[in-house]
Amino acid sequence: MTRLPLRPRALALTALGGAMLLAAPGTRPVIAQHGHDHGATGATSTPATPPAGARGGVRISMDELHRGGGVPRGWRFTWPDGDAKKGREVFAKLECYQCHEVKGEPFPPVAQDPSRRGPALAGMGDHHPAEYFAESILNPNAVILTGPGYTGPDGLSIMPDFRDSLTLAETIDLVAYIRSLTGGDHARHAGRPAEREKVVGDYRVRLVYAAAGGGHDHQHGAGAGAPAHLMVFVTDTTLGEPVPYLPVSATIHADGAPRVVRLTPMVGRQGFHYGADVTVPAATRQIVVAMGKPTLRVMSSVSDRFARSVEVSFEWGK
Repeated sequence: MTRLPLRPRALALTALGGAMLLAAPGTRPVIAQHGHDHGATGATSTPATPPAGARGGVRISMDELHRGGGVPRGWRFTWPDGDAKKGREVFAKLECYQCHEVKGEPFPPVAQDPSRRGPALAGMGDHHPAEYFAESILNPNAVILTGPGYTGPDGLSIMPDFRDSLTLAETIDLVAYIRSLTGGDHARHAGRPAEREKVVGDYRVRLVYAAAGGGHDHQHGAGAGAPAHLMVFVTDTTLGEPVPYLPVSATIHADGAPRVVRLTPMVGRQGFHYGADVTVPAATRQIVVAMGKPTLRVMSSVSDRFARSVEVSFEWGK
């Protein structure tokens, strides 16, 4: 993977790891729900309305949070959505174009200096999740790629330090801008499978496709010459754990009649998933994943969560 050597380490990591919710100007920060006030007399609670486009969050009681060791089971930090347009302004303000070329962007021309040139960013948004970009900005030496354009004589990242120049909002928007740089020269790492992810009901569903010969690991092993493979990872949104014993199928909509493929449970390098060796045609427009009721006993305490079949549709070829 290409490590992003932009080094605006603008914020203390406590700003990310803390549980504080930042309020808009003129409003009161909402932080009580993360403290130890289990219901003060006269206290009222009004469900917050998430911003437009915000991702859904986990709902959990304080008792459950404490029983889980301070975090929901299966929890991992997810980077907030930002404004790519504002992030571009941050990119220009920091003059990141001095080190990173972005083809198609009318940034000022830069004299080539091999000692300070990082990787071009056109298409970089397809390479990594937002959290990886955020880490490379806030803590660029957490993962160090060796070689010209990444490390200096001291073996550390060559990125300059902007920790006193960025706010949290600017950092969020900067990540959004980099994530918006899709397609182009770096549309996908060689051998990296195409994947999509959505939440439906109580399931988080990730659809992954590795084309033939992509070297992706599955039941036939890994390496060049491996057949095309379609994988569906199903995770419980509450527990964060894989959900086994589901009848799962994928309907591939391309030219002609839709093709229904039954996926079987298996384990590979990425862990437990439902998969099948199948080639997804280039003309595919949509893949619909259907999950039936679990084929094992479901206890009454969770029967309302797993009592129905669900479907999730993934647009393809975009």
